[in-house]
Amino acid sequence: MKISLQKAPITMLTIPAPHATPTPINSLELTQGTGYRLPEHPFVAPPELHTGQMQRHPVVVVGGGITGLTLACALAKFGVATVVLEDDNTVGPKGTSSRGICYIQKSLEIFDRLGIYERIAAKGVQWSVGRTFSGHEEIYSFDLRQQSNFGRSIQPPYMNIQQFYVEAYLVERIAELGHVDLRWQSRVVDFAQDDALATLSVQTPAGNYTLQADHVIDATGAHSPFHRWCGATMRSRSGDDRWCIADVRFKSDPPSERHVWIEAPFNDNRAARLHLMADEVWRIEYQMAPDSDPDHVSLETQVHQRLKRQFGADVEYEIVWVGSYAYRSQCLDHLRVGRVFFLGDAAKIVSPFGAHGGNAGIADADNLAWKLAAVLKGQAPAALLESYHEERHEAAEQIVRVTQRTARFVRPTDGAERLFRNTIIGLARQYPFARQMVNTGRMAVANSYTHSSVCESTGGRSVQNVALRWADGSVGTVNQLLQWADGDLLLLVFGALSATASERLRQLASHAPVRCVQVLEAEGRAQALEHVRDPQAQLQGACHVFGHAWAIVRPDGYLAATGEAVDVSLVHATEHALGMP
Repeated sequence: MKISLQKAPITMLTIPAPHATPTPINSLELTQGTGYRLPEHPFVAPPELHTGQMQRHPVVVVGGGITGLTLACALAKFGVATVVLEDDNTVGPKGTSSRGICYIQKSLEIFDRLGIYERIAAKGVQWSVGRTFSGHEEIYSFDLRQQSNFGRSIQPPYMNIQQFYVEAYLVERIAELGHVDLRWQSRVVDFAQDDALATLSVQTPAGNYTLQADHVIDATGAHSPFHRWCGATMRSRSGDDRWCIADVRFKSDPPSERHVWIEAPFNDNRAARLHLMADEVWRIEYQMAPDSDPDHVSLETQVHQRLKRQFGADVEYEIVWVGSYAYRSQCLDHLRVGRVFFLGDAAKIVSPFGAHGGNAGIADADNLAWKLAAVLKGQAPAALLESYHEERHEAAEQIVRVTQRTARFVRPTDGAERLFRNTIIGLARQYPFARQMVNTGRMAVANSYTHSSVCESTGGRSVQNVALRWADGSVGTVNQLLQWADGDLLLLVFGALSATASERLRQLASHAPVRCVQVLEAEGRAQALEHVRDPQAQLQGACHVFGHAWAIVRPDGYLAATGEAVDVSLVHATEHALGMP
């Protein structure tokens, strides 16, 4: 399959309409002393139970957590019919914590493309200042607003919000978009696959049924039964690092900053973390002794004692939720087995240091969604799907390495590791160079892809959602350009265009799923109907190019390639981006 160059018509670039005004989630609320009250969704009998006939679906997503819902929402944006099977009747497991709370800039940019960022921003808490303490002494701090690599995007560096809110907004958005059959109280109890299709047996309150799928997405989490059904192999490492989590609401709030203690005097000189979430609820995490009993350390009486040691005997507060977890690291050897793709915690488990877990699952979903849509629509060969494993397994390995290093710093073994940590802490009190080596959690960022078969050596990096100017002078964003491209590759050509280059771009757009846009400076004559302006060169910087150049941006906001001449190298880069041989 090759792309040939012939004459093609120009398509009009129109400014996308804004997303609908966000609506509040009225069924989500805090209940004093009993945790979180989550919305419940009714079970609706699927067609298979009515007709008794087995149906075949292009995509079946198993698991309605943040990863599965992100994928389903992204597929809905591309118009792909999808079935989601969730064994519960609500977002977030009942009786558990708010789980993930911190969402990085890349995740917020993804949510902006999906149409739920405004809802998250209205509810969540932005933060940029982080402080690290050893004992009572602050040894390191940062302010992300002063770091230019975060300041380009329309979205902030980080946002804190309880995970179930994000999941609820995704459910709302899926209902608005259509294309997705979200089936609650539907548990997959058996699975088989061959070269032709996959078959799933589903258990529901109204009886069992069987359905078939071309592609199955496993987003069921760390204890996925698909590992066994598919014979998936993995590398796993368990540790004895135990933590107690308390979600707390104070009458008088602490500062709206991220605080981390390496050696907290109020926690027996073990680590502690403090984060503000939505609803004026604070997530406080206490590192426990390695031989501690998880049930005992999670007793509210124990949490009361810790809170009073930390904030004083007179502190007034309300405990919203208490739980515990132990550190574990796990990564599958292959993120695709036959027709099954593993996403989120089903693909890898990492410690929660640096907000890597949930954000990685969101990126998994965003990576796979556009590729599935392109293949199902006949715009790319099935080989494109192989790049999901290449790119996201590289990211998973990076995340595992980063979080394991943090785990060793936060809880070092006796000997060389403890000596190293104590030395770094001592130096950091006096010398700025050592503060960068204090590792209480390297905050998650968008991973780069260096081993991808569908990215050139100049590609593989995330393009931030920077501002630009439409032809009429109004403000636009990269995400709006991607929305206009509607699942096609976005080709940005910077600077003036010769007549030959213009003709070649028209020909390319007629024979490949590519939308071409000329990018001009503040001044300069437009030579293409589809053009925008980049007066501050922010778009050029986000694409990592300078002067006269071109950049292919994928629907997931990643660079496929960059170059200078509009010639056969551009055609080859387009073919590679679509997985063509």
